[in-house]
Amino acid sequence: MNREEAVKLLEEYIESPRMRNHCYASEAVLRSLAKRLGKDEETWGLAGLLHDLDVEKVNGDPKTHGVETARILTELGFDEEAVEAIKMHNEEATGLDRTTEFQHALSCGETITGMIVATTLVYPDKKIASIKTKSVTKRMKQAAFAASVSREKIMECEQIGIPLNEFAELSVEAMKGISDQIGL
Repeated sequence: MNREEAVKLLEEYIESPRMRNHCYASEAVLRSLAKRLGKDEETWGLAGLLHDLDVEKVNGDPKTHGVETARILTELGFDEEAVEAIKMHNEEATGLDRTTEFQHALSCGETITGMIVATTLVYPDKKIASIKTKSVTKRMKQAAFAASVSREKIMECEQIGIPLNEFAELSVEAMKGISDQIGL
């Protein structure tokens, strides 16, 4: 599957512009992580793009979210390692621990996009370009963190050998590259 086909699939399954933008942001972050780790940018990027393919179909049900995407992508012949990472990004659905670098990367990579978007909302111009890495890491320590963003999942960046500050920096930079596309 190439990116053009993946975007068509995304548009077929996800109607919400906010969810689509989250998927585009996740793709950018996963490509950046892959580059940093010397992994396949295309495979990791497509997994980031398609990881929430089923979220509207299952109404965000945490017990099935990810599993349905894995089924759809398996039927389409999508890369097996990417399918496993997608299935594992939501541990509530499978009950299984993430064990591979790709699984940890997808989990932390898609989660920090929410943290960065939440951080932009506290800035006057509400643009990713105004966000500093320190702002993102500082917000992780605040009591009123970001809704639906798990500190534990973001901290999985350390499982793949990337310190939090570096992870936040490369994620912010990746999202700056697509800020116009996602409206931030």
